[in-house]
Amino acid sequence: MSAESTRRTDRPPAGDGRRRWRRGMKAVAWTAAALVVLGGAGLGYVYVTFNGNLRSVDIDRILGSDRPGKADDGSENILVLGSDTRSGGNRELGGGTDDGTARSDTAMIVHVHEGRDEASVVSVPRDTLVDRPRCTGTEGGTRPAANGVMFNSAYTTGGAACAVKTVESMTGLRMDHYLEVDFSGFRELVDELGGVEITTTEDIDDPDSHLELAAGTHRLDGAQALGLVRTRHGIGDGSDLGRIRLQQAFVRALVQQVGDIGLLTDPKKLYDITDTATRALTTDSGLGSVNSLMAFAGGLRDIGPAGLHMVTMPVRYDPADPNRVVPETEKARLVWDALRNDEPIPGAAADRTATGEAKDVVSTL
Repeated sequence: MSAESTRRTDRPPAGDGRRRWRRGMKAVAWTAAALVVLGGAGLGYVYVTFNGNLRSVDIDRILGSDRPGKADDGSENILVLGSDTRSGGNRELGGGTDDGTARSDTAMIVHVHEGRDEASVVSVPRDTLVDRPRCTGTEGGTRPAANGVMFNSAYTTGGAACAVKTVESMTGLRMDHYLEVDFSGFRELVDELGGVEITTTEDIDDPDSHLELAAGTHRLDGAQALGLVRTRHGIGDGSDLGRIRLQQAFVRALVQQVGDIGLLTDPKKLYDITDTATRALTTDSGLGSVNSLMAFAGGLRDIGPAGLHMVTMPVRYDPADPNRVVPETEKARLVWDALRNDEPIPGAAADRTATGEAKDVVSTL
């Protein structure tokens, strides 16, 4: 999707419409930020159980002080990763060979603007060639720097800490928080929600992601939804950029679904969804408690559809390898400067960049 050069300030409808709209928007923010906000609606329901489910990584301790400074304007940056570990049940879900590794299959930088009624979400293609800095791995030990390696190798090499270090080096922005969800958790969550409805404008057939859909409207179960957000060979030019288009469309479809499921009037569904979300999620230590997640979720409640701006980091195909992309340095700088200054991302950042040719393959009703 193209960047937007101005912020929109459309307000939600009044009364019941406002309440339903806000529940839906919690799902957008939470999906864009992996799984947090939806669970946030009920995290206080059984505090002890859910608090025990959460896993966290002390990113600040591992990375130390050699990092960009925190913004002092009220904005926040969150790095969101969807991990495709090859072990356990994830292999059956399209995780590939069980070689003991994991990769960041999906990566998004979520910038919550000051005022907390708008957010910019920048998808980072996993196949982007970057210079990975020297870093300390999540499990300890130093990882050497490497030039011209795939972006998702940072997570494979050193886990969450190296992924954050690489993003901060690439953007010059401090990541205030970290959120991660794996294949199994994503699938279970969609199933708990009762599936998500989408419309495809063309057939999708990708054996690698275990997805086969005829053009038309479908209610996807968890395995199908996972296939949709992972598929690349069945749509567009077969690149990771096309997959990002589908991921962004799925976020919007999930918004509509959550508005209809009655979380606040069905205690069992609320419990099941929150239990699944907290078991599936890994966070930085700053979000590693129920109270912290509740506060984080509450701070996003006013972000509406008109205030959610989803873009892809400007890239071009690598002349040496069409299966890889490289940053459009000057245009990417426009994106990072805008976020650093808490400003809208200018439309010029997306002008004549690689797109994956998968626009509008998936739409919502």
